[in-house]
Amino acid sequence: MSDTGSPGQRRGTRRTNLTRTDGTWTGLLLEVAARPRPGLRPWTAENRLLLTQGTTGSPLLLALVDPDRAGVDFYRTGRYRPFVPPLRAHLARAYEGSPQRWSHHFATLLTTSPDSPLHDGRWVLSAEPRLLRWRRAGVGDGEYWGSLVIGGDPAGYIDWFVHSGSWEILPMRAMPDDGDPRVKAYRKQARDGTLPPVLLWWVSGLDCHLVLDGHARLAAAIAESVEPAVLELRRTAPQEEVDVGTERAVAAYEAELARFGELRATQGAKVPDGEEFAGPALARRLAELRTAPRPTWAWPLPGGVREWREIAREQVGEGGWECGW
Repeated sequence: MSDTGSPGQRRGTRRTNLTRTDGTWTGLLLEVAARPRPGLRPWTAENRLLLTQGTTGSPLLLALVDPDRAGVDFYRTGRYRPFVPPLRAHLARAYEGSPQRWSHHFATLLTTSPDSPLHDGRWVLSAEPRLLRWRRAGVGDGEYWGSLVIGGDPAGYIDWFVHSGSWEILPMRAMPDDGDPRVKAYRKQARDGTLPPVLLWWVSGLDCHLVLDGHARLAAAIAESVEPAVLELRRTAPQEEVDVGTERAVAAYEAELARFGELRATQGAKVPDGEEFAGPALARRLAELRTAPRPTWAWPLPGGVREWREIAREQVGEGGWECGW
């Protein structure tokens, strides 16, 4: 991938378009500064996770990893507040289903809202999310995307054993049904190709994507059996790691050219100079370095497991969530 321009400098954030070598746009690189603590923040205590939002730390999601690491029990409190204002029909018509235009729109909201998950570091907002892409023959878009959505309200289970590597989708609130007015409105946009993307956040501690915005849009796409546009937000390698990796990649490239040069010196011009092999490998490595996924940051929960259990009791009640506290 390469950089093309850098529109949008907001609150210390540098925004750069990412493209393939053929110029195809694939997403945005967000280099975030002056945001040491995100408003949407994961906390950990041993094998437990807590997701909070806002300055008051309102609990949104409690999760407990199985002792055998086969999956995660979760409980949603229903308090999630989307930081994306409602997307009006006139905006959808103006953007004409363009992932690039929508990604810049969401990037602005991510970098300016105090309730987004962004914090200092480098992030990718990708139009090519890492979701399971194979499917059985004859399975339509509605059935396929519906199978990626993790059920359960308010509690459920993320099955790592059966769905390992599929990176499913966990809604932050109960998915609306077909009769919901928002779903009905979005179904027309799904049919005419102007449905705004669903914004997902990859959370490595859950091994799945959380829906930051677009619950009704996802439901509408499933109802119409069309593939929804999706934008995936995830952390990527810090600049220091990119710099070190770049030096090593360039050194390996130069060593490979030198090896081919020695072969040419002894065996003649019939041996290629090595550029056709080493050049593409270097380009791929540099692209991987710039956008490689990195684990989601989480903060140690003050009070540890005892605090997590107390929050769980406050939100769920004694014995209300059978998950082996």
